[in-house]
Amino acid sequence: MKVNKFTAPSMPEAMKLVRAELGNDAVILNSRVVESGGFLGFFRKKNFEVIAAVDPAPKQEFKPLIKEKTKPKLNHESFKKEENKAEDLVTQSRSDSDLIKEINGLKDMIRKELGNPDRLRPVYPEPINHIQQLMEEQEVARDLQEHFISALLERWYRNGQEGHEKKVTFWFREELDEYLRNCQFGGISFTKKFVNVVGPTGVGKTTTLAKMAADCVIKYKKKVAFITTDTYRIAAIDQLKTYAKILDVPIEVCYNVEDFQEAARKFESFDLILVDTAGRNFRNPQYVKDLQKIIDFDQEMETFLVLSLAAKQKDMEEIYKQFSAIKINSLVFTKADETSIYGSMINMMHSHKVGISYITNGQNVPDDMMAASPEPIINLLLGVERHE
Repeated sequence: MKVNKFTAPSMPEAMKLVRAELGNDAVILNSRVVESGGFLGFFRKKNFEVIAAVDPAPKQEFKPLIKEKTKPKLNHESFKKEENKAEDLVTQSRSDSDLIKEINGLKDMIRKELGNPDRLRPVYPEPINHIQQLMEEQEVARDLQEHFISALLERWYRNGQEGHEKKVTFWFREELDEYLRNCQFGGISFTKKFVNVVGPTGVGKTTTLAKMAADCVIKYKKKVAFITTDTYRIAAIDQLKTYAKILDVPIEVCYNVEDFQEAARKFESFDLILVDTAGRNFRNPQYVKDLQKIIDFDQEMETFLVLSLAAKQKDMEEIYKQFSAIKINSLVFTKADETSIYGSMINMMHSHKVGISYITNGQNVPDDMMAASPEPIINLLLGVERHE
């Protein structure tokens, strides 16, 4: 067995060294935080020390089944012995071959279970391993997982490798909170006259818009009006008209940019104009082009992209890419009550450097909507809200 020690400034960098030196079959035997250098106990440099090993596959020697030195004359009994010996060797050879196939099959199965054959999986302390599994279940992005695991390992070794599961979960909550404090949160800023809500079909844009309007009217006492460009679905217009009647706010239906500009002039005295858009196939780039033909984006406008938490991460990425032709100021996540996976929220903030305004969890207007902030996101990730 080949055993090596590796030192690097972070755990991901140490893993790269292990992979480069020992390959993907290496096993992490131990890992710890070490400090070196400094002056009078200050400015010491922190590194991660990893001890890894790999068992190189033994080279199999294939010997001829029968060695021919001479060809002695064999009687019946000695011939039978040699024949049995040859059969035993053939059987052993086949058994070895079957064993190799079985081992390779097990390796393939393990790699499939891991999901990525090129990714080295270190063996973490059990409480940290629990957090890593939690992040896997929540589909948190790999680079974010490594960021949090590195922080937890540092705490683990600084505390003398002591910490039960609840303690490590508390550390994880603190690390999540620190990370999210650097992200952008908050609802409507009221610095722009127009609030535009966009997104694919079926994510709940119209209901979300009604919740935002109710929040502005009831909580902030704002004078609000609706504009809808969703002329593809009559039911959508009727739905928004119903909300407008309940909230006692006016509504205009716009079919082109001239209609939009006329509605904007009509609502000039209002504090806020909320714009509903049609939900169509997000994979069709023509959808965004059609929006630009109807909505006057030269107006003072905030644009919120609505995404369903029940959607796949890959679909969310495609949706964001399609709508990036217009400026996205913030995200709204809907259908939090229809899923148990919430990692996509921090994934989207991380990959696109965009904030979150609201999270919705039902159809009730004006209820079932909360302003986004670190605490509810952390609770959803850790399962707090789901278990209460």
